[in-house]
Amino acid sequence: MIFVIEHLEKEMYNWCLIEYKHISDFVGKNNLLITNVKKKDISKLKNIALTDSRSVLKLKLKKACLLDIKSKKTLLPNDSFDYFIFGGILGDFPEQGRTEKYLTSKLKNVEIRNLLDKQMPTDNAVAVTKLIADGKDINDLKFKDNLIINIKNGEFNEELELPFRYLLINNKPFISSKLINYLKKKKDI
Repeated sequence: MIFVIEHLEKEMYNWCLIEYKHISDFVGKNNLLITNVKKKDISKLKNIALTDSRSVLKLKLKKACLLDIKSKKTLLPNDSFDYFIFGGILGDFPEQGRTEKYLTSKLKNVEIRNLLDKQMPTDNAVAVTKLIADGKDINDLKFKDNLIINIKNGEFNEELELPFRYLLINNKPFISSKLINYLKKKKDI
């Protein structure tokens, strides 16, 4: 199965690269296709994923499923798809329906599924989808909502809340340590 991320941000931000690398580590480079990539950014992804400068809207994938929080149907282990499509969108809070706007409303001949009713970062949505496709029931997975990251800043301790749902693996949130370090160093949070 191939996990397709339609890159929908204007730039290839460091945050995106960190999440895409985290996805690649979980599903494997040859199982990850990032579409809608500007030619100047393809080299940044060559060791992480397969890439295509075309939009997923142009690819006409067969046996494809788009993951959209607004779908009425939840992904089940007995669903059978060759492609799982995700919007590569840095999260907004509250969620603004950009997957529906940019993909669901335009992609024809694909099934639409949700991963329950809480927004997840793209890497978590892919990990949850892979686990379900491998036979796990979503109700058997454990999650943590509203992850708190402790950020030290000078002599003060600060916390950053990430208002999304995170998969728990071995009771630890599925988040890249590189992303945590990036957030701790970022000055404009």
